Amino acid sequence: MATEIEHKFLLKNDHWKKLVSHSSKYKQGYLISDQQRSIRIRITNNQAWLNIKSATIGICRQEYEYEIPLQDGIEILNTLCEKPFIEKTRHFVPVSQHIWEIDVFEGDNAGLIVAEIELSESHETFHIPDWVDRDVSMDLRYYNNNLCKNPYKYWKDQQLSKK
Repeated sequence: MATEIEHKFLLKNDHWKKLVSHSSKYKQGYLISDQQRSIRIRITNNQAWLNIKSATIGICRQEYEYEIPLQDGIEILNTLCEKPFIEKTRHFVPVSQHIWEIDVFEGDNAGLIVAEIELSESHETFHIPDWVDRDVSMDLRYYNNNLCKNPYKYWKDQQLSKK
């Protein structure tokens, strides 16, 4: 079974920007997103991916990802996926032996910035840089499939979520 082990954090400041090794634009849409699973199409760097993920709350989830032909991905995204799409720029920041992924959201989720770190095992230790704030791994609002249904621009407690 393929397992994703990931923590999500909000950020304190933009000190991470000077550490970025590279960045990629992402556009993704959901074919299915419910309480048990999500199936999405992601386009980045002239590649398309089909991603199937369990909707388990927490840091460990089943995840399967398959590259598909770019034209198929674009067609599926534009004709079959729910809108709005998730659009973001992902910045890759190496810290110790890990790569932090900083997602700067656009479109309906503009203003939201989330840092993610993927681990090899659930009890793996990792360094938390001084620009990282609180852990939101258990807060469903920050899951991409929920950002599609309830975009950041509609959050009533938007100012509280940044603290």
